[in-house]
Amino acid sequence: MKPAYWLIKSEPYTYAFAQLVKDRSTAWEGVRSFEARNNLRAMKRGDLALFYHSNEGKEVVGIARVTREAYQDPTTDEDWSAVDFEPVASLKAPVTLASIKANTKLADMQLVKKSRLSVAPVTPEEFKVVLSAGKTKL
Repeated sequence: MKPAYWLIKSEPYTYAFAQLVKDRSTAWEGVRSFEARNNLRAMKRGDLALFYHSNEGKEVVGIARVTREAYQDPTTDEDWSAVDFEPVASLKAPVTLASIKANTKLADMQLVKKSRLSVAPVTPEEFKVVLSAGKTKL
């Protein structure tokens, strides 16, 4: 079965992709948006995610893989979920939000359409276009 593709956002000063590489694994917790939570719950082990630095940088910088599917977010007793990720690769060239918006092949990407959504699906074509722009092959 082919993996699904996602985009996950983090402010680099909160949790940067370089920290994920150093840690080798992390729990993606603290998501407090129903739509983002539902996207976390849809993730399957082996799915790939574009790692986007939001607020500062505003660029896709790496690729992560789901290693543990949705489970109760340990930071709360409420109905929120967490997912575990491991790093796959850093992009050879970061792909900026400006370049994503300028690329007609990415005009419908959730990052453009729903800019505040912290966990969003990405189509296989969008994933491929971003990797190509990032000069990265998997």
